[in-house]
Amino acid sequence: MITLKQLRYLSALAEHRHFGRAAEACAVTQPALSMQIREMEKLLGADLVERRSNNVALTDIGIGVARRGEQVLAAARDLEEFARHHGRLLTGRLVLGIIPTLAPYVLPRLLPALQRRHPNLRVDLRETQTKPLLDELSRGDIDVVLLALPVSEPDIETQRLFDDPFLLAVSADDPRPATKRVEADDIDRTQLILLEEGHCLRDQALAYCGTDRRSPLGLGATSLATVMQMVANGYGITLVPQVAADVEAHDERVKLLRFVQPQPGRTVGLGWRRTSARKADFVALGQVITEALGMETARPARRS
Repeated sequence: MITLKQLRYLSALAEHRHFGRAAEACAVTQPALSMQIREMEKLLGADLVERRSNNVALTDIGIGVARRGEQVLAAARDLEEFARHHGRLLTGRLVLGIIPTLAPYVLPRLLPALQRRHPNLRVDLRETQTKPLLDELSRGDIDVVLLALPVSEPDIETQRLFDDPFLLAVSADDPRPATKRVEADDIDRTQLILLEEGHCLRDQALAYCGTDRRSPLGLGATSLATVMQMVANGYGITLVPQVAADVEAHDERVKLLRFVQPQPGRTVGLGWRRTSARKADFVALGQVITEALGMETARPARRS
């Protein structure tokens, strides 16, 4: 019978495409990893790996086995977490994934609150874009993700935390008064600065502004801080989430304008594997997040 160890080795090989690097990631020797992969192939009666001179590629069967193996590994981790944390709320290790347009504004307020209320919890962080976060969540590398909803993956359960309206950031020299309410037609698309492809904030801004996926100014910034500096220097305009406003718009060269109702924005929430045994932990984490940010109490968890 195939073992969890063999599945871990195949998963590492699928990720690194190299026996040496996969063995290093698994903290074993290359011959040991190679032997286990060959044993799997013998048990299954199929070639899983196409061996080349300087790298490897998984066969079609190998890709399918690796994908199903990741689901098995994730379920095994969930089983361990159930036993380890049963009856103890927010203790031990928790791997939290978070998107870049939330991390700088949420974490400085969240982490001290978690430390005070749950001193036996160790939080490990993973900050990157939504798609890789969800991939790592499904594999079991991450326990829970803080991101913009909705999430379409059927194996992910979500909980809404709060609504995060957008503001229009313009140069302080803009003639419109700070009290003026603007609407989509007031946005000069030729001056709109967006984050690079892969950021959900980019897609949300484009959807509201009714323009195509290409940045009108030809700029795909990697961070909201970069975008806001461009605005401060009169290079363009952008949409900034309310949660980031205190940090990114303290510059006196930037003016923030609110939109007319219904305001554009995003819904921020948590996502975790439906098979996870730590749902109580994640619901408690959501409560700490909303309280730390001074948001309204979260609505009950919902499935997506």
